Order: sequence, then structure tokens, then C-alpha cells
Amino acid sequence: MNEEQRKKQTVNEKETYAADKKSGQEKDFSQYFQTTYVPPNLKQAKKRGKENVEIHYDFEVPESMRETGKGKKFLIRTYGCQMNEHDSENMAGILLDMGFESTASTDDADVILLNTCAIRENAENKVFGEIGHLKTMKRERPELIIGVCGCMSQEESVVNKIMQKHQQVDLIFGTHNIHRLPHLMRDAILSKEMVIEVWSKEGDIIESMPRARKGQIQGWVNIMYGCDKFCTYCIVPYTRGKERSRRPEDIIEEVRHLARNGYKEITLLGQNVNAYGKDLADMNYGLGDLMDEIRKIDIPRVRFTTSHPRDFDDHLIEVLAKGGNLVEHIHLPVQSGNNEVLKLMARKYTRESYIELAGRIKKAMPHASFTTDIIVGFPNETEEQFEDTLSLVKEMEYDSCFTYIYSPRDGTPAAKMEDNVPHEVKRDRLRRLNEMVNDLSAKKNKAVEGKIMEVLVEGESKKDPEVLAGRTRTNRLVNFKAPKSCIGELIHVKITEAKTWSLNGQVVETAEVK
Repeated sequence: MNEEQRKKQTVNEKETYAADKKSGQEKDFSQYFQTTYVPPNLKQAKKRGKENVEIHYDFEVPESMRETGKGKKFLIRTYGCQMNEHDSENMAGILLDMGFESTASTDDADVILLNTCAIRENAENKVFGEIGHLKTMKRERPELIIGVCGCMSQEESVVNKIMQKHQQVDLIFGTHNIHRLPHLMRDAILSKEMVIEVWSKEGDIIESMPRARKGQIQGWVNIMYGCDKFCTYCIVPYTRGKERSRRPEDIIEEVRHLARNGYKEITLLGQNVNAYGKDLADMNYGLGDLMDEIRKIDIPRVRFTTSHPRDFDDHLIEVLAKGGNLVEHIHLPVQSGNNEVLKLMARKYTRESYIELAGRIKKAMPHASFTTDIIVGFPNETEEQFEDTLSLVKEMEYDSCFTYIYSPRDGTPAAKMEDNVPHEVKRDRLRRLNEMVNDLSAKKNKAVEGKIMEVLVEGESKKDPEVLAGRTRTNRLVNFKAPKSCIGELIHVKITEAKTWSLNGQVVETAEVK
């Protein structure tokens, strides 16, 4: 079955289901939507349209599947970005509604789902390593269900590799059909064959999926899906699809719900978050408009990630400058400081325009902290071009940077370029870049020694359970001693010691806060 045939089948199935539902005859949603595998077509990704994307408010786990997981436990391992964390929360919510219980132990799990990341080769290698480790467990416990989902599942080469070499996997599904999990899970439990359902078309927006959030302090709020930028090195537009924005009223209601339930911080998510609203044909409404409304909701902190410099407009800057619960931390990925490399990456901005944008933000928000993403060793990158990146980092004085060695992603335009920068050169450039980033981070942290800062207490320190850890509005990590009752609260901490990547401090009384 080719992609066009699958589309026609899906349309027919939807029409049949709708007619039966109207007449009250439908019994099981899954009988209208058969589990089929059509390999994702990366070559067609740019040509796919958004005209068939719909918003659904009527999701629910069918009554017949609400005890599918009774007496069974699930474990979801999440790799990659915050969007994957958000998707895992949705999957966990669905599995709980199916009667499963959550566990943190592979030994106790009856279902193990690997929610994967495809952005770099190292991330994929980790997943395949984990799949290999689970083979022995599957041999000892044949009834164990092993599933692979997320971005890797949207790559044809990955699915083919699993089919050929990893028969211990029972279930494969992608990023667009998480709402199909009840039916897929049922099929995986009952079938003796590998169940594969990966959609190449853009996924619909499913508003009513249950969600099992981690903790009650910070919450992810997805505001859009996909990306239209097609940077030459990036697989995300292929695995996540074109940009689709949620309706603002649905987002605002979700934020209000989190506020009512005592959450202290939310992060608005999108692969290209500040392109939000461009596809809302019935209104002129962007991220600035959305954040201006969220600013009025009684929740202490609001962040957003990840932005693209091309879509960071003046209205958004104007709204962020109002402050309040909108924190002054800007993550602005640059990727390279050289115009020729930026052109090869199809970033469609220049070094000069990036610096000019950062200058406008800094003028409006003098105390803003800046973080970024940088790739070293992109095809054809010369030593002189890499030094342009170093000089940009020095000029910007980032608070911190996420730095990576370039690795080709099969199916992207950059993968067809000659990867002609030797690996040892890439490693050396990464080392030199990290040395500069570390020095800048230490300098930035040193500048806040002696200052009193507001900290949201997230929990115990990873290194010492007797120490608590939290973050400032500018996303700096602070460690300090305080009662466990402070977890989840906003407190004030005086910074006593600056380290390269974190701060130490001591709690101060409210009266000491100026």
C-alpha cells in the first residue's frame, strides 16, 4: 500500500466511522482504523501539506480497553528534547487509563517503551544499545512487550533495521499517532507478529489526551508541533512534520489549569516555538500575543523553548520586556558564527542580523541571560570559519552553550555533503569552544556572588540528598541547605560561591531581601 492509497483508506475509514457513530452503531474505534505500516517518506516531507490536519477534542480510551493493563506495569524511557518528555507524559496518561501501573524498574515492567530521539547519531546509538540489552530480558520473559516510538521510528532506515535485526521488539509507532496507543498496545499484546504503525502524514492535534505529569512544580505546555525551517543538518522537520499550532484558547485553559493546581513554572514548547500562530488562518496571532495573555495568569514563572532567530519579532521582545512572570532567559540557537557556514546550514540569517537581534533584546531586557546551541565541524568548515564562531561566542558572552560535533542524519541535505572535517579536528574544535564557554560561564556566575536571587526549589541535589537545588529566573542552578518543606516553593538565596556550572548559596529571610 503506497502513501496515496493509505490516505484514501484513512479517509474512507473516517467517513465510515463518522456515519456509524452518528447512527449509534459503532462499537470499537479500532475496527475502522487498521494497523498498517507505510515507510515514512523523507523525500516527500517538504511537499506534504497541512490541509488535512484536524483538531480533536473527543479522545478517550475505549471502555473495552480500560482493563487491558490490569495487573501489569509499564516503564517509559525518554531520550532527547522536552517535546519527547511531553509525549511520554501523554503516553503514561493513556497507559494509566488502560489500567497499567507505572514502575521505575525494568525487572517489574510488563511493558517497556523507548521514546527515542533522532537529532544526533549518538542518541540513536544509545537506543540501539538499550534494545540490545533488552534482548536477554525478552528471552527470559517472552510476555514482556518492548516498544520503540518517537522520532527514530519516523526514519525508514531505523524501522528497517529493527525489523531485520531486532525481532525482540513488539511494537513500533511514531510521533504522529500517539493517540492510537490503546489499539496498538492491545494489538501488541494479542499478536504474535511485530506491530508497526508509522504515519508519514502530519498528525492531527489531539487536545483531550490524558497526561501523567512528573511532579507538581514545573509543567510542559506544548503550543505547536513540527517545524518548517528545514535546516540542512536537521531531521526534525521530517520526523515531526510541518508546523501546526494549537488554538490559543486551548493553551490558555491548560495554563490556567496548571495555575489552579499549584504549578510554579511552565515552559511553552515547540520545535520552533516563536513561529507559533503563523498557520492560524483565521487570526493574526503570534507568540507575543499568547505570552501577553499568559502574563496575566497567576503562575509565577513562564519560559519558552526553542526559538529560531528568524521568527523572533519585535512584538515578542516588547511583551517579554514587560517582565512579571515572563522570565528573562532567552535560548537563541546560533549554530555557527560564520555566514558561509550558516548559508550551508540553510539558517537564513547572518551573523550580523543575529547580533543585531540580540542587541534589541538586550536593550529591552538589560538583565536577560542568553544561552545557545552551536555545531562544530559542519562539512567544509575551515579553521578561519570556526574562529568566527569563537569570536561570536566571545562577543555575545553567553551564560552557557549546548555544543555538539556535527553528525550526518540520513535523509537530510547535509548528509549528501562530503563530511570532510577530520574527527580529530572536530574534537579539538569542540574542546577549544568548551574552554571558552566554561570561562564565560564561570565569569557570569562570579558576577552574582553576594547577590540575593529568587530560586524555585526543584528538589534534592543530585550529588547530596542533604542539599536542595533550584533555579533562578535566568536558569542558573543553585545548591543550598534548607528544609525539605521548601521543595516546590519560591525562596530567596544569597549566593556565597560561584562555580563554573552552578552556584552555592544560603537561604535568607524575607526581611533581608531588598
